[in-house]
Amino acid sequence: MKNLKFIVFTFIIISINSCGVYNFTGTGKIDAETFQVNYFQNNADLIEPGIERTFTLELQDIVQNQTNLNLVSQNGDLMYEGEIVEYRITPMTATADQFTAQNRLTIGINVRFTNKNKEDDNFEKRFSFYHDYPANEQMTGNRLTTALDEIYERITQDVFNASLAKW
Repeated sequence: MKNLKFIVFTFIIISINSCGVYNFTGTGKIDAETFQVNYFQNNADLIEPGIERTFTLELQDIVQNQTNLNLVSQNGDLMYEGEIVEYRITPMTATADQFTAQNRLTIGINVRFTNKNKEDDNFEKRFSFYHDYPANEQMTGNRLTTALDEIYERITQDVFNASLAKW
């Protein structure tokens, strides 16, 4: 009976300790309390107004939602900064009579990540993703919103994984 109590006690202690090391976002233990996301300038050759603000807010949201770090406007332990370097629409497929059937919007973002507490984690890297859409539709309104949602969801998750989840 004494051995059973010891085994149960040991199991409980191990279970409690392991919860502090890992969480469902895959970040593990982050050696920081605050983060900041500086405004991402739009330096792409083709300018779509407002996409830089949307990306900045989306990156803030993903870090806030997947960690317990506090967002600050300056002197963050973790800092994200960079610029949008690509906004490009290209034809992807053609019809039999040589017209475009599908277009692709590609957005590329250069990200610089700085960790004041662990400089080995610092990086500068380009992230990009795309959204395909029918060529007979314009990249405006709901189509643009849908495309940005899809692209930014992927890019912000990739940035999060590279900076905090180490995937």
